[in-house]
Amino acid sequence: MTTRRVTASNDKALDAFMITKLQIDAMLERLKALSDDHFETSPDEIHWGHVGTLNHYRAKLREIADSAFKEGEHAE
Repeated sequence: MTTRRVTASNDKALDAFMITKLQIDAMLERLKALSDDHFETSPDEIHWGHVGTLNHYRAKLREIADSAFKEGEHAE
């Protein structure tokens, strides 16, 4: 009986993991497409506000990458 519970629990965890992974994959694809389109800007439109926005995005992504790869403040 314990084995069934663990298996059922693991199945639910696996399902939740895969759903979350697919959500992350979709976000990454959207971000890649936006980046490929230069974040919907043209060279004539670029101003310091765009730089600030990209730096904000970069900082958030750096935090995620550092956590995922155990780098920066997440280094062991």
